[in-house]
Amino acid sequence: MHTNLSTDGATSVDIPFELGLLVHEQIAIITIKRAEKRNALTLELWRSLGRIAAHLDTRSDVRAVILTGTGASFCAGADIAEFNEVRGDEAQVRTYDAVYESCCSAIEAIGKPTIAAINGFCMGGGCNLAMACDFRFASPGAEFSIAAARLSIVYGVAGTRRLLNLAGLVNAKRILFAAQRFNVADALRFGIVDEIYENLSDAALQFATAMTRNAPLSIRGSKLILTGLASRAGSLSQQDVDIAIQRAARSADYAQARAAFLQKRIPLFRGV
Repeated sequence: MHTNLSTDGATSVDIPFELGLLVHEQIAIITIKRAEKRNALTLELWRSLGRIAAHLDTRSDVRAVILTGTGASFCAGADIAEFNEVRGDEAQVRTYDAVYESCCSAIEAIGKPTIAAINGFCMGGGCNLAMACDFRFASPGAEFSIAAARLSIVYGVAGTRRLLNLAGLVNAKRILFAAQRFNVADALRFGIVDEIYENLSDAALQFATAMTRNAPLSIRGSKLILTGLASRAGSLSQQDVDIAIQRAARSADYAQARAAFLQKRIPLFRGV
């Protein structure tokens, strides 16, 4: 079963019943809804989640995105139960991994603030999803692992780069080589988690709300530059940077901000 969503003139997207999307007051909340499977994602759900991320990037009515899961899990990663059918040989591995990484890259490419609200198990590909977000808030009982070494799987370059950027070389090796679970205190120490909150949903919403008040073009440009600098050499295009800077400079929002400063009022940004 799927639902179809289109708002603000954006291209519509099909949403399977195992993924939820709620947009309220400029904040989109994506919820993985497979609690009985610890929110593990099938191949088709990886594909759908990537499409939802790309859809949200186009929506001017969305200023921030929260990614979370139902029940006692954020995301347990891939649904290994289907691997014999969809990841059973080398060709299938290449296809599966391309879809999976395309999903994580689509989350990372959203030109708006993204927050992973980690409410329990965050394992394997679920860690990659969380690391693809800009910020990671966790509940006190959250648990983490990247157990690729226990499955004879090599964690991909993009996911490893995200882990390396957050945790540093030694901790990234510790996490990948040992393939052991670690708790939220260790995740905070490693740099994978930014904050720990008892009221996780409220904290994520409050933080997202604060960012929705700022200029969308400024945030998009800053995210473009920061992500490019943190990625492999040569991935940051000076042409793209120039376009982002020039778009903000000629925007109505820039004029609005200057007028608001002179009038001693809060600017109302529209992203144009």
